[in-house]
Amino acid sequence: MGGRTGAGALAVDWLRALQDCRDRRVPCVLVTVTEVRGHAPREAGAKLVVAEDATWGSVGGGNLEEAAVSRARGLLASMASGQPVLPMTDHHSLSDKVPVEHGVQCCGGEVTLLLEPVAVRPAVAVFGMGHVGFEIGLLLSRHELELHLVDSRADQLDEQRLAPLRSGPADLHVHQVPVLPELVVAELPPGTHVLVLTHDHAEDLAILDALLRAEGPATIGLIGSSAKWVRFQDKLATLGHSPEVVGRVRTPIGDPTAAGVAGKAPAVIAVSVTVEVLALVAGTTTGSGLSTLDR
Repeated sequence: MGGRTGAGALAVDWLRALQDCRDRRVPCVLVTVTEVRGHAPREAGAKLVVAEDATWGSVGGGNLEEAAVSRARGLLASMASGQPVLPMTDHHSLSDKVPVEHGVQCCGGEVTLLLEPVAVRPAVAVFGMGHVGFEIGLLLSRHELELHLVDSRADQLDEQRLAPLRSGPADLHVHQVPVLPELVVAELPPGTHVLVLTHDHAEDLAILDALLRAEGPATIGLIGSSAKWVRFQDKLATLGHSPEVVGRVRTPIGDPTAAGVAGKAPAVIAVSVTVEVLALVAGTTTGSGLSTLDR
């Protein structure tokens, strides 16, 4: 979807503009006219979507809109620096007696704007959609995430099986890769939290090797016993990974006792893993504001 920088924003459906920003993982700010008193260029409910280098829609043009764009991009800069950013209101008097930066608007009315930051959704990838992976995916799908599901087995990613995961607020991305599922690593967004729990230890190792060579993953978690990890450490060293690099892997994933439940049932393991992942996401996602699409 195209946008235009500077004056003269493109008039497009604001929902489509927001969805486009989400799809492209571009942070933006939704600006809404919430109240109008007297004469104003746009009515209450008019919306403008502002990204770092483009805008869509309009709240009235002129100084009002330029000031709104400037304030919105200030919020985007704060988000980029990791500062906490919350929705805010902005009040404008459209009078020739009011100091302005971008030209006089003397409609005579007053306009209140609501600016809502729309952060990029955190990304989580689950490699292996067996019993445990499915239960983890089911719980994560109930959160505002970009969720990548990867498996080499077509039946594990069957649309009917995944239907319950599609009913939640998460954005699902399904990767069915019969050969070399580790190639999906290159397709993941930067900062993805990755869980590795496939049906095949050889597949787990290949995926870990690819993850440790990539710069993108925020965290890497591996399911398995301490004996499995000892073997994997030796094999990863043979593949050329230093102890410091191998140390990026978190294993075992989850802690049923920390979640207050003990057991090896897939749904029990999934609870502890999901709690752990959500804590990791919260720890690496700062400066994000709630958006209309995230509610």
